[in-house]
Amino acid sequence: MRWAFITDIHANRQAFEAVLADARAHGATRFALLGDFVGYGADPAWVVDQVMALVADGAIAVQGNHDEAVANGSTPTMHPDARAVIDWTRAQLSEDQLRFLSRLPLQVNGEPGQCLFVHANAFDPKHWEYVQGRAEAVKSLHASAARIQVCGHMHDPMLFHLSGTGKAGDFRPVAGVPMPLPAHRQWLIIPGSCGQPRDGNPAACYALLDPSRSELDDARITFQRVAYDVDAACDALQATSLPPPIAHRLARRLTYGE
Repeated sequence: MRWAFITDIHANRQAFEAVLADARAHGATRFALLGDFVGYGADPAWVVDQVMALVADGAIAVQGNHDEAVANGSTPTMHPDARAVIDWTRAQLSEDQLRFLSRLPLQVNGEPGQCLFVHANAFDPKHWEYVQGRAEAVKSLHASAARIQVCGHMHDPMLFHLSGTGKAGDFRPVAGVPMPLPAHRQWLIIPGSCGQPRDGNPAACYALLDPSRSELDDARITFQRVAYDVDAACDALQATSLPPPIAHRLARRLTYGE
């Protein structure tokens, strides 16, 4: 049973379509979706519909900060551009879709291999603090007994580990290269953003997990990068009524990975 971990889609239909197709072509039969399904992109309704369908078919999904903001609505204290994005996104979604986002859990414990799925971190998932390096990764790993944590929020792919003696380490993964996850360590997997990577490579990110089949067998994680029709995503974005500075900046990120 191969799992696909997908996060930070940010209403990018073209990227999500490409990642789902690639994951299925690689044999993924289970999906964990780690939040931020909306925000920034041009197709929030389509993306939320796909997430809802996957959840109905057994996928795990958790709430991200953008999902929470859209579900709750904007406030007068927000930056005008942020308020405009939230208001525009809410206008694209049905009551059922907004209710779905509002009811997503902050974290889910489950298989495979005693995993914890959470958008930002395990030590304080409600306040959306980023795992920017080893210090935050160790803090998150200490907050749960799960052997494998899977987090979103950070848009760059990364892998952290913690040994039983407290020694921590990290890897910047190479796309397409399987990495063993020995059972004597805890692991924190950050797949990177599907809809808006920020590492200089606009290709969509996600990760594939092959769980351990026995106590003598290591789980294996493979970080994937998927090329997709970035021009179509940018065109769709420019055709919205999102604030021009937001649309232009995000189109540059999608095109150039800035």
